[in-house]
Amino acid sequence: MRFIIFLSEAMVPLMIFYIVGFGLLSGRPVLDDFIDGAKDGMKTVAGILPTLVGLMVSVGVLRASGFLDFLGKMLMAPAALIHLPPQIVPVILVRLVSNSAATGLVLDIFKEFGTDSSIGLIASILMSSTETVLYCMSVYFGSVGIRKTRYTLAGGLIATAAGVAVSVVLAGAVSG
Repeated sequence: MRFIIFLSEAMVPLMIFYIVGFGLLSGRPVLDDFIDGAKDGMKTVAGILPTLVGLMVSVGVLRASGFLDFLGKMLMAPAALIHLPPQIVPVILVRLVSNSAATGLVLDIFKEFGTDSSIGLIASILMSSTETVLYCMSVYFGSVGIRKTRYTLAGGLIATAAGVAVSVVLAGAVSG
């Protein structure tokens, strides 16, 4: 176990020394390459910043307005058909847009129901088996100017639905 801890602590410094050493041995201007990469990274951040701010504000407004709770109540009957607790519905919807906001909702679920409850297990498995589809699409496609995303949204939503189904099944198998 100590070796794994040592390896995990030493991995980042070893990678940095490896990359810098390889660059120096190859005769590359390592500092210039680093600065050029940082400049490109800053351009990318500046390009996607409005999208990120818009997503964060919209999630905050939805959460503060009570709309997510309303939507959870509206989808209670369809959610019950697939054995999905209504408290999980807002997590699923927010998870499509923001990981940090979904984490906040999951922490609220943990406080109310506990981490080992059926709802807590579903939320935990859900967070690890789904992706922030709309966020990723807006950031990645927006940063390179892609307008036609083809089947990306459909594929992402199908994968999310599969993650939701798996979380319900696995949490039922664990708690049942």
